[in-house]
Amino acid sequence: MTHVLSAVAWPYANGPRHIGHVAGFGVPSDVFSRYQRMAGNDVLMVSGSDEHGTPILIAADEAGMTPQELADKNHRLIVEDLVGLGVSYDLYTRTTTRNHHAVVQELFLGVYENGYLVEQTTYGAISPSTGRTLPDRYIEGTCPICGYDGARGDQCDNCGNQLDPQDLKNPRSKINGETPEFVETQHFFLDLPALAEALTAWLDEREATGLWRPNVIRFSKNILEEIRPRSITRDIDWGITIPLDGWRENPTKKLYVWFDAVVGYLSASVEWARRLG
Repeated sequence: MTHVLSAVAWPYANGPRHIGHVAGFGVPSDVFSRYQRMAGNDVLMVSGSDEHGTPILIAADEAGMTPQELADKNHRLIVEDLVGLGVSYDLYTRTTTRNHHAVVQELFLGVYENGYLVEQTTYGAISPSTGRTLPDRYIEGTCPICGYDGARGDQCDNCGNQLDPQDLKNPRSKINGETPEFVETQHFFLDLPALAEALTAWLDEREATGLWRPNVIRFSKNILEEIRPRSITRDIDWGITIPLDGWRENPTKKLYVWFDAVVGYLSASVEWARRLG
């Protein structure tokens, strides 16, 4: 018997799900998990609703609700749909639980104490009309490298280069088209370059097995050649508190949803184990 963790993609709770989500994560993951159980393996199938981030804030504003009210409503709708489909989760949870917050904060502190976080001053984009922070993915403009006009504030999909919002020419908000204002702000960055050597060695091991496609190996190694530190905190008032003195007291500094959400597979497994005692 083998222990199998079936870590299913977390649907985002800014609205109800549709048939594409059923085909993308609902049915395939359930088929896989049921097959593994029939094969005699010990399967833990977990997932939950991804409930933090700016899209939740925007959708809540449009609906005249608080972010928590919107997340509660859509989580309930998603759960009802999954129950109706008959998918066989061992636990379906959400990222607004106290357990998830605690596990994410513990992981953040571990990364911080091991020296893989650096504090840097950077520029944040602010909406002039609302005063709210605009995440990099909500800013578009012209790529300064290849000239592509639809580049995002985090990267250019045309040339593949990582960008910062202030790098864009003629930046504009995807929400209302206005030109953002850029102000200095402090954030924690994950020191990805410090991990590049170890990751390259790991990719070499994968390449030696012959099980990975050569283009996947090349693509991954190309990323590592020019990898940069990446911010894992955001200027936002909806999310998980940064668990450090001088930061936890600031209501407008939170952990980035992309650091928070991917920890969900671990936090959901912890929650499942605690429920079982």
